[in-house]
Amino acid sequence: MSEQNNACPLHKTSVGGQALIEGIMMQGPKGAAVAVRIPDGSIETIMKEPKHIRDKIKPLGWPIIRGCVNFVESMIFGYQCLMLSAEKSGLEDVEADEENQSKLDKWLNDHLSKGVMSALGAIASVLGVLLAFALFFYLPTIITNFFNKLCDGALTNFRALIEGVLRMLIFVGYIAAVSLMKDIRRTFMYHGAEHKTIFCYEHGLELTVENVKKQSRFHPRCGTSFMFVIIIISVLISSIISVAFPQLRNSTPIWMLTKLLILPLVMGFGYEFIKYAGRHENLFVKILSAPGLWMQRLTTKEPEDDMIEVAIAAFTAVITDDPQDDAI
Repeated sequence: MSEQNNACPLHKTSVGGQALIEGIMMQGPKGAAVAVRIPDGSIETIMKEPKHIRDKIKPLGWPIIRGCVNFVESMIFGYQCLMLSAEKSGLEDVEADEENQSKLDKWLNDHLSKGVMSALGAIASVLGVLLAFALFFYLPTIITNFFNKLCDGALTNFRALIEGVLRMLIFVGYIAAVSLMKDIRRTFMYHGAEHKTIFCYEHGLELTVENVKKQSRFHPRCGTSFMFVIIIISVLISSIISVAFPQLRNSTPIWMLTKLLILPLVMGFGYEFIKYAGRHENLFVKILSAPGLWMQRLTTKEPEDDMIEVAIAAFTAVITDDPQDDAI
């Protein structure tokens, strides 16, 4: 079996997806579909209708602006689909099984109400956001400041670039670490199945397990590529601001606040690039897409046949009979 398919895609599609717990979510012309391998071994497909605020507030659908809006909506909808897949796959039942619960889990279930548990879940989500901020914003800045002091300020003009490189290294290290977890690895296998299925359709081939297995698992419109593009664009914009307004970088809190304020703009440009990359294959696209495609060696794994079946079920549920309906 060949890892790559060297034939040029015959059809560029706007269909995209997300790997879930024992399942895959696909979005296309007919809405969104969540396909999950349920405990009895069959595949259950649930149709969903994503709601977009840009349908009500038109300016939120304008170029650049739509990138940040789409990212937030995708995070919320993706989380909802993830919880649905956990429920359908039987994961929640396993976690609720008293034989599999730790003493702490049993005590929490016996002594705390659902309202308190929900509040703890919300607190955990906030802590997760704070951890992400600490890892990808605060830590690179602190490390850069430390080495800049050792060099008597010689790195000041390059701090945006250094922070960007550190952010990439931390991101790669984080993904490499979590990929060692068994459950995460299976999710990454479903991620590979998602990409392969989309590529199979884009090459004009029948959606069968054998045809899908022959496709590449590295796709330029992947969220992994989006994250790397975000980091690269962040470095470019931060560098420009650092040179144009050098006083901002003299204070760590102000500099970090500046990076947070430009984040929506960075995400907007990143989103537009990903859409552009889905339609073009020139040198510029290949250069900016290269880090994300390389990173997919960690975030995607070769799927099993039953995972490909789930991906095909989700994909076929959201496409129409006319390929032009789902074209980019």
